[in-house]
Amino acid sequence: MLAAIVDGVLESFRIGVGFLWTAAWAIIMGLVVTSLVQVYVSKERMAQVLGEDDISGLTKATVFGAASSGCSFGAVAIGKGLFKKGAHAVNVLAFMFASTNLIVELGLMILLLLGWEFLVAELVGGVILIGVMALIVHLTLPENLFDDVRQELNRRDQTNGITEDPTCGMEGTDEYSLTTDSGQTLQFCSAGCMETYEQEVASRGGWRDELLSWGGWYKVGNQYRKEWSMIWKDVVAGFLVSGFVIVFVPQWVWNALFFQGDGLLVSAENAIMGVAIAVISFVGSMGNVPFAVALWGGGISFAGVIAFVYADLITIPVLNVYRKYYGWNVMLYILGVFFVTMAFTGFLMEELFSVLGIVPDLAGGQTATEQTYFEFNYTFFLNVIAFALSGVLLFVYRRGIGGPGQYRDPVCGMRTDDSGPTISFDGQTYYFCSNHCKRSFENHPTDFSRVHQTDSGGTRPQSHEHH
Repeated sequence: MLAAIVDGVLESFRIGVGFLWTAAWAIIMGLVVTSLVQVYVSKERMAQVLGEDDISGLTKATVFGAASSGCSFGAVAIGKGLFKKGAHAVNVLAFMFASTNLIVELGLMILLLLGWEFLVAELVGGVILIGVMALIVHLTLPENLFDDVRQELNRRDQTNGITEDPTCGMEGTDEYSLTTDSGQTLQFCSAGCMETYEQEVASRGGWRDELLSWGGWYKVGNQYRKEWSMIWKDVVAGFLVSGFVIVFVPQWVWNALFFQGDGLLVSAENAIMGVAIAVISFVGSMGNVPFAVALWGGGISFAGVIAFVYADLITIPVLNVYRKYYGWNVMLYILGVFFVTMAFTGFLMEELFSVLGIVPDLAGGQTATEQTYFEFNYTFFLNVIAFALSGVLLFVYRRGIGGPGQYRDPVCGMRTDDSGPTISFDGQTYYFCSNHCKRSFENHPTDFSRVHQTDSGGTRPQSHEHH
C-alpha cells in the first residue's frame, strides 16, 4: 500500500514537472513578448478611452487587456485603478478577461498542452464571451450601482492614503515613494517600478534608441520580472496539482460530477460544472491550463474544459478581492455575470465545433501517464534558448536596479557614472550608458539636452556643469 502511494506521488511529480517542462519555453517567450508590448505600447490614455460606453470602448478594452498580461490578481488590481479613474464597468470587466485569457503565453500553453482546437475556442470564444458579457451588463446593470461604488472607492482610498503605482497600476507603498518638483508624492509597488519611473522622466529617446541601449532593456527586464512575480505561484501550483489530480482522482469522481454522453443537456451541464469547479479550485491565471488537461483526461466534455479555462477570474480568492474593493453587491454581480457568460460560451463553443466537425477526439492521443516528457527534441532546445533569454533579462534588470553612478543617460534614462562615454554640449557634460546613446545624442543634441542629468533621488535630475 505504502509503495503504491509513493509510486503515485512520484508519478504525479513526473507528470506535473513534465507539463511544466513542455510549456516552459512558451511561457517565457510569451512573457517576453508581453513585456515588450507593456513597455513600448503607450497606455497613458487608457482610462480615458475606456470610459466610452460603446463598441469602440469595448474593443479598446479588449485590445488593451490582451496587451496587458498579468495574473488574475494583477488584472483585478489594474482594473480597479482604471475603474477609479472613470473607465466604464463593462470595459473594466472586458479588460480583466482579455488580460488573463487572450494573451500570448496562455495561447501557447493551450496549444502545447491541449491542442489547436482548444486554442481556437479560447480566442474565438473569448471574443464572443466579451460580447455576451457586455450585452448582459447593459441589460441588467443596476442603475447607479457602479457610480456609487466608484465614489465610495475613491473616498475610501483617499481616506486611507491608498495610491496606485503610476508605472503599473498596482497599489503603492510608503517604502517606495518620492516627491516631484510640484510637491506631489508618488508611491510605487517596488523599487523596480520606482526606478522605471525615474528613468522614464529622465529619458527622451524613442523605442528604437532604447532597444539598442541598456536602459531600454532594463525596462523590459524589469517588466519581465514583474510578470513572473505575479504568476509563478499559480503556474507551479497548477502544474503540480494537475499531476496529482490525474494520478489520484478516480474515474468515478468525474463520472459523478459530469454527465456522460452526447446531447445539449450533457454539454450544458458540463459547461456549468466546469465553471463551478474553477470557482472552488483556487487555481488561477495560467495554472488552470494543466488542471484543464486533467479534466480532459477524466473524460470531461469539450464544453466543460473550455468553460473551466475561461473561469480564472471567479476563483474564491479573486472573489474575495472583489469583495474588499467593491463590496458584496458588486462581487456577487460580477460572479453572476461571469458565471453565466463563461458557462454559456463554453456550451456554445462545443455546439459550434460539433457542427464544424472539429471537436477533438480524446481517444486519439496519449494519456498523461503514457507520455514521455524529457527528450532531446525541439522542446529541449527551445527551453535552453528560453532559459538563456530569461537569464539575460534578469541580468540586465539587476544591472539596472543596482546601477552605479549619480548621472542619468539623457537618451534612455539609465543610471550611469563618469566612466562611460561623455559629451560636452552648451556648457554641460552629459553621461551615457553606451556609445549608441551617445551617437543618438550627437544626432539630435537639442532634443536631449533639455533633460537635466544628476540623479538626486527626485524626478528632475540636475545637470553637471562643465568647467
